[in-house]
Amino acid sequence: MDDRPLRIALLSYRSKPHCGGQGVYVRALSRELVALGHQVEVLSGPPYPELDAGPVLTKVPSLDLYREPDPFRFPHPREFRSRIDVLEFLLMCTAAFPEPLTFSLRVARVLRGRAADFDVVHDNQTLGTGLLALQRAGFPVVATVHHPITEDRRHDLAAAATLRTRITTRRWYSFLRMQERVVRRLPALLTVSENSAGDIVRDFGVPAERITVVPVGVETDVFRPPTAPRVPGRIVATASADVPLKGLVPLLEAVAKLRTERDVELVVVGRAKPGGAAASAIDRLGLADAVRFVSGITEAALVDLFGSAEVAVVPSLYEGFSLPAVEAMACATPLVATTAGALPEVVGRDGVTALHVPPGDPEALAAAIGRLLDDPALAARLGAAGRDRVVERFTWRAVAEQTVAWYRAVRADPLPADPVPADPVPTAREDRPC
Repeated sequence: MDDRPLRIALLSYRSKPHCGGQGVYVRALSRELVALGHQVEVLSGPPYPELDAGPVLTKVPSLDLYREPDPFRFPHPREFRSRIDVLEFLLMCTAAFPEPLTFSLRVARVLRGRAADFDVVHDNQTLGTGLLALQRAGFPVVATVHHPITEDRRHDLAAAATLRTRITTRRWYSFLRMQERVVRRLPALLTVSENSAGDIVRDFGVPAERITVVPVGVETDVFRPPTAPRVPGRIVATASADVPLKGLVPLLEAVAKLRTERDVELVVVGRAKPGGAAASAIDRLGLADAVRFVSGITEAALVDLFGSAEVAVVPSLYEGFSLPAVEAMACATPLVATTAGALPEVVGRDGVTALHVPPGDPEALAAAIGRLLDDPALAARLGAAGRDRVVERFTWRAVAEQTVAWYRAVRADPLPADPVPADPVPTAREDRPC
């Protein structure tokens, strides 16, 4: 097999630097690929990643319609530079989520005429129609699908209380029809767990032989056990988005029960939407003095936070992998996780490295958290075993090595994909609500 260094384009439509799996994935994978001797150019829309030395960042500007602190903003007319900008704005105004589509179209323009510059174009969950234009132009395109966003849609629709909410939720997720069409036309996919692989087969109709599993990693020399004492009663959780899928409301209900028995504090890495389900639950349960949200923190601050907690919790109703789970385990923080999605596969099924509870069960969450708070010896054993599991299985260097092996295998023997259609630009009909 050819072992020459590869020239890799890594695409990510948004890449939050320190929270959210996409930014972490792009930063760590690009760094380790360069450390293995390969050339990497990262192309990202805003928010842009903070890359380590080695990879090259090509910024792909957009209208950035969902930026903080003014999401769903109305841009100034001078900000519109192309028809793609107009399309992005109009789709937002009709309650759709345009970024996967418009980023892919912009990338197709940015890379026009550069097919000879890359041995592989690796898309990170964009799955936009512009990728098909790159394929037709001779680019070797593959993709990572962390999990199919159909799972997010299922849980959001289940939580929608009104007909209007259900209609707008369906419209928001209308990009999934595009992603299904695109993903079936790619020759190879990478995903992060066997559970996600099964979900991709089920929801997107991709043949199982076209999917390779490479788990996500963690920097075990950065995420490490603390040297300072942990804060008594502190519980930490991460929610990259305030959505039902993340299980924040059951966790808040568990914290309310725990407060009747002991002093506890919940720190959530993320934001609570004003008027959203989490904020409403905090008001309903009287938890304003026991729960705080932190966002935009540095990696060092995140490590300190995990290390300061007596218990970490992943209360999700679904996870395709859960990077926060392995980050907490790397810090030897004892973990309580639900049995949803890939969590048992990732954190271990045997009860030696984490305590498991059914998803959406506040009573079980409260009992498991309380058990760890009341039994320091058990907490220490779980924390140490969790750290050992991460060091053995989930390092970024191993992720990069397996990813390179996948690139080479795909290049040597690409599997056939569905035919690529002639027109990569969606029609008006394709952009209507489901």
